[in-house]
Amino acid sequence: MLGRTANDIFWMFRYLERAENTARLLDAGHRMALTRGRDAASAEWKSVVSTLGLRASYEAVRGDYSGAHVCDFVLRSKSNPESVLRMFECARVNARRCRSAITGEVWEAINEGWMTLRDLLARQVRESNLGTALSAIRRESTLARGATHGSMLRDEVYSFARAGTFVERADNTARILDIKYYVLLPSLSYVGTALDTGQWDNVLRSLSGERAYRWLNAGRMDARSIANFVILDARFPRSLAFCYAALRENLGVLARLHGHEGEANTLIRDAHQRLAGTNVETIFEQGLHEFLLGFIASNQGISDAIAREYRFVA
Repeated sequence: MLGRTANDIFWMFRYLERAENTARLLDAGHRMALTRGRDAASAEWKSVVSTLGLRASYEAVRGDYSGAHVCDFVLRSKSNPESVLRMFECARVNARRCRSAITGEVWEAINEGWMTLRDLLARQVRESNLGTALSAIRRESTLARGATHGSMLRDEVYSFARAGTFVERADNTARILDIKYYVLLPSLSYVGTALDTGQWDNVLRSLSGERAYRWLNAGRMDARSIANFVILDARFPRSLAFCYAALRENLGVLARLHGHEGEANTLIRDAHQRLAGTNVETIFEQGLHEFLLGFIASNQGISDAIAREYRFVA
């Protein structure tokens, strides 16, 4: 496979995953903002923008953190090169460039998804319609992923698609968890209070893990249990452990198809083994923030190694 095609496939699915995770984060921020006063709601929206890494670009065009302004900027603003609409457009451009490598079903799902969101986000989304817009984003991403599962050969194209998905998902999960610890909670004096519990509930909602967590933990809501679930529970498809098990498997398939293991295989194997060999107590002793910063940096290193290994050309 040409490096350009591998790059297009890998990043197409990163864009789709990022768009879906952005919608989930906006939904969680909206839920929390509705339950709090104006100043606290503004802080919630600021945390959403910070989690997405868009604070500098947002503050360059907006002076306040109202829900309407944040949602418009994140979803559709032309001054935001990482808006959800732009991410779907990039996924579509990549899909069009490599149409011979994907099935007609995958192309149709991505193309129709982009057209749906283009029309839906042609005007500013009102707060009363925000839920409908966010559901549509999640649905279109899910349809593209379902078309991939249901129609594509389990070959190197599929493995690059899955690798892109899990690199992106792991990064998003780590960032959401980290921003909660350092941005969402305004003071250590709130630890263990109803506000703290609500913020951890917000993390689970951001990752679509609230029901699964409550089912496994009988409703118990504490920092260590939730961190253990989000980081180390390999049954949860958005946990770091699950993402790295899947990423290691797909990079292993690519190595077998190409006849050798490279730097990316070594990095993911070591990272996965470190994750499997730790526990939540060790993570908190080290410092959750420090652990997550290290994970994000390691994850970026794996992504860079994949690009070098397979000669990605944008």
